[in-house]
Amino acid sequence: MSLLITGGTVVAPTGAVPADVLIDGETIAAIFAPGRGPEGPDVLDATGKYVIPGGVDVHTHMELPFGGTHASDTFETGTRAAAYGGTTTIVDFAVQRTGEVVADGLAAWHAKAEGNCHVDYGFHMILGGVDDESLKAMDQLVADEGISSFKLFMAYPGVFYSDDGQILRAMQRARDNGAVIMMHAENGIAIDVLVRQALARGETDPIYHGLTRPAALEAEATQRAIQLASVANDCPLYIVHLSASEALAAVAAARDLGRNVFAETCPQYLYLTLEDQLGAPGFEGAKWVCSTPLRSKHESHQRDLWRGLRSNDLAVVSTDHCPFCFKDQKELGLGDFSKIPNGIGGVEHRVDLLYQGVVDGKLSLQRWVETIATTPARMFGLYPRKGIIAPGSDADIVLYDPSGRTRISVETHHMNMDHSAFEGYEIAGKVDTVISRGTILLAGGAYHGRKGHGKFLHRGLSSYLN
Repeated sequence: MSLLITGGTVVAPTGAVPADVLIDGETIAAIFAPGRGPEGPDVLDATGKYVIPGGVDVHTHMELPFGGTHASDTFETGTRAAAYGGTTTIVDFAVQRTGEVVADGLAAWHAKAEGNCHVDYGFHMILGGVDDESLKAMDQLVADEGISSFKLFMAYPGVFYSDDGQILRAMQRARDNGAVIMMHAENGIAIDVLVRQALARGETDPIYHGLTRPAALEAEATQRAIQLASVANDCPLYIVHLSASEALAAVAAARDLGRNVFAETCPQYLYLTLEDQLGAPGFEGAKWVCSTPLRSKHESHQRDLWRGLRSNDLAVVSTDHCPFCFKDQKELGLGDFSKIPNGIGGVEHRVDLLYQGVVDGKLSLQRWVETIATTPARMFGLYPRKGIIAPGSDADIVLYDPSGRTRISVETHHMNMDHSAFEGYEIAGKVDTVISRGTILLAGGAYHGRKGHGKFLHRGLSSYLN
């Protein structure tokens, strides 16, 4: 089947130009000057709309076991919500815990996702137990399984935590096999001390989740990870969900020295705050408990994060989508903030929320596309199959209407959760049409996707590394 998208403005990292896009089957066949496309294919009118590559969200946690429960979105519900929001590719995290076999963890996540996804998907691998066997498994996953990135934790002692020696060993192995190390950078040992002290003082409300995870401990861990990566012969390092100005400064300093250091942030850190969300009356703030935590509106974090996106010290915006319902899940932490499951749902809203940054003058159109699609695809071995509108690339395309309007609400979202982290936010734009590998998933407000359409993506190495 052939489809010709006409009348739109194609946005790429290099600029925005009027052009027509020809899709043949599952891939993009050609790009034409306006009105110069062939006759014969079905025509999709994109007049007045931006034609952008489908979003690539490289940080999601569907069905993740955490804090005595599981993330409330399955691969079916989460990828359907992603499609509604203009994201046509996710990279989720398979999990190995201490004492478990890496291959078994990967197989378990394949079983969760296979046949259930509405959009294409890949996996990173969480290493919760770095030992000789898991180090050997890293090589095998890179060579044979299309898994070229591994996540380590400097937080959550007793769950996912790796000490500095384990981190160094994993970094050395990644430097040898070409993988990227993704790092949750918070000093978990020190945080646990602060948590125990707060609870002993009777400080149990959700806001203390943020107050016991101060920016200084994110910055310290970020700097330590950067130094360990340097010892590992400049191992490629990607800091996940960066939220604090001080951590960003450490990343920027390393990048100024030409280091293989990259970072992402998430929409919650660009829009939400410690006081207004975590500090909401009563237990309401539990809805916004995530790690790293939301930061204070009285400090410069949000301003610095937007600047970091413009300067490329922050390369990617992902969601860290890990939703939990307020009732029965977040409520596990009533009377003890440390027992609130950590996570916010946002896979449906990333494209919109970052477009609002364009409207507000904080990002260019090109940088919008770069941070939500092109750079994540390049960073994690999916480019040029994903992340760009170009001949030969997968026909993952979103028509985005800048004259449309979107109001975010639990009443209208499609994520499997009983509240919205961004309730009432108004976006001066709207996802109009979503195409995944040549198949129209969303058009005219009607959803046409199905579970099983999404395919597993066997990823290569990062485009940013030699």
